[in-house]
Amino acid sequence: MRHGKKGNHLGRKTAHRRAMLANMACSLIEHKRINTTVAKAKALKVFVEPLVTKSKEDTTHNRRIVFSRLRSKEAVSELFREVAPKVGDRPGGYTRVIKLGSRLGDAAEMAMIELVDYNETYGVDKPKKKKSTRRAGKKKSDDTASTAQPKEASEKETKKEEPKAEEPKAEEKKDDKKEE
Repeated sequence: MRHGKKGNHLGRKTAHRRAMLANMACSLIEHKRINTTVAKAKALKVFVEPLVTKSKEDTTHNRRIVFSRLRSKEAVSELFREVAPKVGDRPGGYTRVIKLGSRLGDAAEMAMIELVDYNETYGVDKPKKKKSTRRAGKKKSDDTASTAQPKEASEKETKKEEPKAEEPKAEEKKDDKKEE
């Protein structure tokens, strides 16, 4: 019976599986997207997302933890330097798995796994969302109404000031004509 055994072993021994996932994670960090089978992509997602979460806080301890899983100095430095600042405001879900269809040779289901923030295709038209909180706060309907009125008033004042600035120029012209 396999009670409570949730991880996919991918038909490999533990050491082989860990080495394979570490290599795939290094490739994903370096190239920002890789093609693999669906099962490996799902296993890689579980492997790499906690590492990206660790990389958000750049401490020596976190770097050592990530290095113990990846075993590549270049991948660790790129993860902490380039990837972490780009995903810093995201609360999770750093990777996306897109199914591509079957492989011709053995009909294995193929997928592309990519880092979400590095794909410009999906995020071009969307404006950035304002950061929201999970807790409900007081509604600020009274504050927004009071702040809206002074903005309108200040716009009217600026419009009134502009013609005043032009009027002295007209008076100067009249003075110039009188002097001639």
